Amino acid sequence: MHCLLVAATAAEISPFTEHLAKTEKLTHIDFDVDILITGVGSVAATYALTRYLQHKRPELIIQAGVAGCFDASIALGTVFAVQKDNFADLGVQEKTGFKNLSELGLTGANEAPFKKSWLINPHTTLLKRSRLKKVSAVTVNEISTSPKRIREYQEKYQPVLETMEGAALHYVCLQENISFMQVRSVSNQVGIRNKNKWDLPLAIGHLNQVLVRLLEGL
Repeated sequence: MHCLLVAATAAEISPFTEHLAKTEKLTHIDFDVDILITGVGSVAATYALTRYLQHKRPELIIQAGVAGCFDASIALGTVFAVQKDNFADLGVQEKTGFKNLSELGLTGANEAPFKKSWLINPHTTLLKRSRLKKVSAVTVNEISTSPKRIREYQEKYQPVLETMEGAALHYVCLQENISFMQVRSVSNQVGIRNKNKWDLPLAIGHLNQVLVRLLEGL
């Protein structure tokens, strides 16, 4: 199997890449993995993925990274598999609230690759094999700090996680018919940007433990 591991920044998966360089386990099975660092944001992720796919076509793409969480009851460092995602801030802010492209009539809610305005991972067996809890997420260009904007996302999408690249992975892989999985570890609560309340080392540590388990178990 040829797998592509994707991350926005090298730091998010550095423990795994260090493990990959040292382990001999993967050399004894029919498996190889490429690493792709896309840069931050959905535009960078879309470009990097598309450019990579011009030269290679992996059987599986795993995107890994940290995420903000809308649910304050969820502990930092918790790792999830994202079942569905969308470009939450793609649309228009009107007086009555935010409208996405399908609500504006600019695209159909079920126009491929969307289903009911969501980019849904159809690879349910793969998600189940991950043994991770499956959640919904939103992808944004601007990290959410405004209480009003946060409430709008929660009311419209009921997301658990917020990232800046997830929907790009779903979009590209659905369009290209490639198996994929988005794995995210909670580094902070969505809200006022106070990095003293973040725990990136914990989130990255837990994320990479899961990556080792997933990729050595394929």
